Amino acid sequence: MKKTIIILIMTLCCSCKSSKRHKVVTKKSKVEQRESPKTTETKAIAEKRNYSSKSSQIINYSKQFLGTRYKWGGTTKRGMDCSGLIHESFKAHEIYLPRISRDMAKKGRKIKLRETLRGDLLFFKTGKSRRNSINHVGLVVEIKNNAIYFIHATTSKGVIISSLNETYWLSAFSEVRRIL
Repeated sequence: MKKTIIILIMTLCCSCKSSKRHKVVTKKSKVEQRESPKTTETKAIAEKRNYSSKSSQIINYSKQFLGTRYKWGGTTKRGMDCSGLIHESFKAHEIYLPRISRDMAKKGRKIKLRETLRGDLLFFKTGKSRRNSINHVGLVVEIKNNAIYFIHATTSKGVIISSLNETYWLSAFSEVRRIL
């Protein structure tokens, strides 16, 4: 009983300190202790892997349409147009883009050609464009030896993979945008 009273008195006395402000020093949480430049690097690598994984899934989905004939407004294996291919490939992974290429070109963020990664979208203004506006889109599937390869649907050959180094596509190229 005496011990309890003494502890109670000491607690009351000790809790009534002067009003001086003391600097409170707290220990970093375990998460904060783990945060370091290396952790930041690791997060960047993880984000890049996640981007790479998502883009790979979208690219692989789009490749199932290789050889599909061209059909204006088409979105299936029975017929596909360029924006339909991109729209359906992203939609299959719960990323919803507009259905028309010139409207797609307003989404994501515009990047420099040298920053292009797999999964980015290439936009073109082909000679068929009446108002000098974007009228064609392709999905970057590979970058190899400074060449950018993209999958798209052409009126003459259907869904194919082309190189941006081809004279026609290079001259019609307008911009590249990152959606993911």
